Amino acid sequence: MPSLTLIETSQADFERKWAQLRGKLTLQAMILEEPQIIEQVHKIVMKVASNTTNKDAALCECISDYDYIDLKPNELRVTEEELQKSHKNMEPGLLKALRQAIDNVRSYQEKIKIRSIPDWTINGVRLGARNRPLERVGVCIPGASAPLVSTVIMTVVPAQVAGVKEIAAISAPRPDCNNSVHPKILGICWELGVNEVYRCSGAHGVAALAFGTETIPKVDKIVGPSNRWGQLAKKEVYGIVDIDSYAGPSEVLIIADHSARPEWVAADLLSQAEHAPGSAVLLTDSKDLAQAVVEQVDIQMAHLDRAEETRKCVERFCLAVVTQDLAEAIRLANDFAAEHLQIQCRDSRQIAERIINAGAIFIGHYTPVATGDYYAGPSHTLPTGGSARFFGALNVNDFIKQTSIISYEEKALKQAAGAIKTIADAEGLDAHAKSVTIRTNE
Repeated sequence: MPSLTLIETSQADFERKWAQLRGKLTLQAMILEEPQIIEQVHKIVMKVASNTTNKDAALCECISDYDYIDLKPNELRVTEEELQKSHKNMEPGLLKALRQAIDNVRSYQEKIKIRSIPDWTINGVRLGARNRPLERVGVCIPGASAPLVSTVIMTVVPAQVAGVKEIAAISAPRPDCNNSVHPKILGICWELGVNEVYRCSGAHGVAALAFGTETIPKVDKIVGPSNRWGQLAKKEVYGIVDIDSYAGPSEVLIIADHSARPEWVAADLLSQAEHAPGSAVLLTDSKDLAQAVVEQVDIQMAHLDRAEETRKCVERFCLAVVTQDLAEAIRLANDFAAEHLQIQCRDSRQIAERIINAGAIFIGHYTPVATGDYYAGPSHTLPTGGSARFFGALNVNDFIKQTSIISYEEKALKQAAGAIKTIADAEGLDAHAKSVTIRTNE
């Protein structure tokens, strides 16, 4: 039996299966499988936050309990010597590729950065806006199972382009790395000028960034991917600090017609499924293509390093859907609001113009998601679980805050006083009204 389920929209149970798949892909759905995790995350965050005498000690205790590594407070921060050594030992080919990716990301972020505009004055009222970067940002870098060096680039570079002066990175300590952070992560941090790196992650690492400890100064915003523990902790501390989003499993949706190559489509589906959990959906008006992709998924999956984990993910979170036409595929894609949306059709660009909801759109047969994950320029930190309906990709402007500028001349205030007083009176806030009339009633 094929691992990838094939279904047609004309089948009676399609709507039910489609809704079931969407429901599975929120982080909340994942958590409902283990409801006790919410309470555990809250306890971890509070353990760090509420310790008024030694937050470092509380953090180290959490690292021992959840990362199974014993650290002393003076071992939390990675030394500059270790960062520099890791950078020096990086494989030259990898460093060259990373530098090319850094250049691409920096160039893209500089082009989309919001620009300040001059103040303007109308009838004695001066208005404007001041754009200022956040002062201090924390980035979460996954590194427990694999060193995601690309995440360092995709979170740090947009913040640097915004003008953020202080960037602190956290990543899980590993027993196979002498209880430190993976050297590839340390090397790319040094390359980017990030010399503040801490050996912690998960809910306790997020809490340390949000509330600060004796060793780790608190930040203004926390960004970057993490497991459900870290994501729940980010939700827990939101409002004390800002966060990028509340993200669930990675996902891709592919719209393809008969011009697509089934082996390429299958490879793209598997590239997300191997995240385990990760979701991959094909929407196509070609039943022949769908059947060929189903066959290719099993053929290619057998040769993957993580074949068993990927298979479970394909069976649970992936679908091949045959639609009546491409118009229906576009409608379903907008309903799905995918993190990654690939379009592999004869008219890929025209179809892309009809997409309303997607974190990132990859147009054409030669644009796999990996181009955006590692190299193209936009950040790969994207909305998941349908949140592309209201969230966008992490970018330089997420690290910039805007302050409104308002300045009234005396004549202008007198002209506006009546209207202001009327509105204040309607709200029953007479002190508001008097703060204006005391200036205008001589």
